[in-house]
Amino acid sequence: MASRVISGLCLAAGVFLGAATATAGEITFWTWRQEDRAGYTELFRDFTRANPDITVKFEAFPAENYNTILSTALAGGKGGDVLQSRAYGGLEQVAKAGYLLKLDAQNVPELANLPPEALAAESLRADGQVYAMPFASQTLGILINKEIFSRFGVKEPTTWAEFLAACKTLKQKGITPIANGAATAWMDEVFTGVFTNPFLGPEFVADILAGKATFADKRYTDALAHLLELRDFMPQGFTGVDYATGQQLFVTGRAAMFVGGSFEISNFRKQNPKLDMGFIAPPAPAAGAPRYVAKFFDGGYGVNAKSPNQADALKLVRYMATKPYGDRFAALLGNISPIKGVEIADPLLAEVAKLNAVSMPYIMAVYFRFETPTGSELLSNGVQKMLGGTITPEQLGADVTQGLSRYYTPFQKK
Repeated sequence: MASRVISGLCLAAGVFLGAATATAGEITFWTWRQEDRAGYTELFRDFTRANPDITVKFEAFPAENYNTILSTALAGGKGGDVLQSRAYGGLEQVAKAGYLLKLDAQNVPELANLPPEALAAESLRADGQVYAMPFASQTLGILINKEIFSRFGVKEPTTWAEFLAACKTLKQKGITPIANGAATAWMDEVFTGVFTNPFLGPEFVADILAGKATFADKRYTDALAHLLELRDFMPQGFTGVDYATGQQLFVTGRAAMFVGGSFEISNFRKQNPKLDMGFIAPPAPAAGAPRYVAKFFDGGYGVNAKSPNQADALKLVRYMATKPYGDRFAALLGNISPIKGVEIADPLLAEVAKLNAVSMPYIMAVYFRFETPTGSELLSNGVQKMLGGTITPEQLGADVTQGLSRYYTPFQKK
C-alpha cells in the first residue's frame, strides 16, 4: 500500500506556520467543532471498520479563527483532506477560489440522498455546482424549562398574547422569562429570526427575493417592533448579557426560556443532564395562524482540491452521505442530519424535526451572507441598537435596506 502523506498546520496565535506529516494510510478531517470530537471519533471508527486501510485524524481549530486558518492553509496548497465548510456565503469564500473539489453524481452518487435545499446551501452561486456534502439541518425556536412551566402552571404559549402573558406570570414568580441578552451580535440575529418569522410568513420572503419589497417594508418593521415588547422579560441589564451568560441562566434554571437553535440541545444536556427541556415553535400572531420556525443548513463536508489523497477523502464523504451515517450522526452528535430517511431516536430532536414541516428560511443567513456588508452583520448590529433604545424599528429596516443596496440590485430601485 502506497504511503499517503497529509499536510497539517502548526499554529501560534492563530497564524499558519507550516506543514506536518501524518502517518501512512491516514486522512485528516478539519473542523471548527472541537465539542464534537467524541462523536466523530465513533463515526470514523465505523468508517475504518469498512475501510481498514484508511484511518481518519480529527483536527479542530478555534471557531472564531477557522475561516482564516482554512483559507490560509488552502492558499498555500495545504490543509486537511476532508474539510468541514460553512454554508451559503461561508462556502463561497473557499469554493470560489478553487480550493474545494466539485462534487457530482459521478464522484459522490450519494448526493441523491440529500434534498435540493440542502445541496443549495453547499453550492456555488456562479456555477450551481455542489462543493460540500451538507451535514446538519438546524431549526431555530424556543427552548423551555418544562419543570418551571409545570411548577407555576404556565402552559405552552401558542400566540403572541399568550407568550407575553406567560412571560408576565413567570416574572411575577421571580423567574427570568427569557435568558437571552443582547451583547452577542450573532445571537441577536437568531432572536430576531425566531420571533419575526411568524409575523412575516413565506410571502414576505418571496416579495424580498422578487424585488417587490425591502426590509423597510411595514410588515418587517412592525415585526421588529414586537421585539421591543420582550425587553422587560429579558435578564436585568440585558444589553450587557452575552451568549454564554444567557446559556447559564437557562441551564441552571434561573430562566425559563432560551431563544436559540436545535444545536443547543446536546450542549445543554451535557451541562445539566437533569434539565427537563422542551423545544417549541415561536408564537403565532393570532390563534390558528402558522407558527413558523426558522430553518437553515449548518455547513458541509468538502474535499481539498489539492489533497494527495482524494480517492480516500471521497470515500469518507460518500460514507458521510449515507443513511447509516446520518442515523449515527443524529444519535452521537444530537443534530438533525439532512439525509433523507434518517431515523431520529432522541424524542426531543424528533419533535424538533416535526416542527420543520412549518418552517421558513433563516432569511439573512440563507440569502444575504454572500457579499459585504452581510445582511447578518447589518441586522445584528442594528438589533442591538434597537433593543438598547437608540434607533427605531423603522430606522433599522431602512439601515438594513441601504446597506444591502450596495450590491443587491432590487433594493437600488426602491
